[in-house]
Amino acid sequence: ESKEEWFVRIKLNNVTTGVEQTGIQIPADYSLSQNYPNPFNPLTMISYQLPINSNVSLKVYNILGQDIATLVNEQQSAGTYSVSFDASAYSSGIYYFKLSSGSFNQVRKMVLMK
Repeated sequence: ESKEEWFVRIKLNNVTTGVEQTGIQIPADYSLSQNYPNPFNPLTMISYQLPINSNVSLKVYNILGQDIATLVNEQQSAGTYSVSFDASAYSSGIYYFKLSSGSFNQVRKMVLMK
């Protein structure tokens, strides 16, 4: 059994984040995990699972609901993914991250403490 891994770097607002497919098993359902660590300063990891190939959007919002960062916006294969978020350019506070894929939408809260 071979393990396929790949890594994509995305440059965003002078912040480099990464998207990594962490395994080849196909998940049964969509899921968005809580970021880790939480609270964080300034780096955190966000993991999610896709049961089918689909267009994926993973965005970060401030407490006012304003879109402040797009971590993922692309077609992805079914699988499990981890994305790093570098919030060094942002101030301490509560932020939200939202995964959208097909009819699946989920939001979670994270706390940046500097």
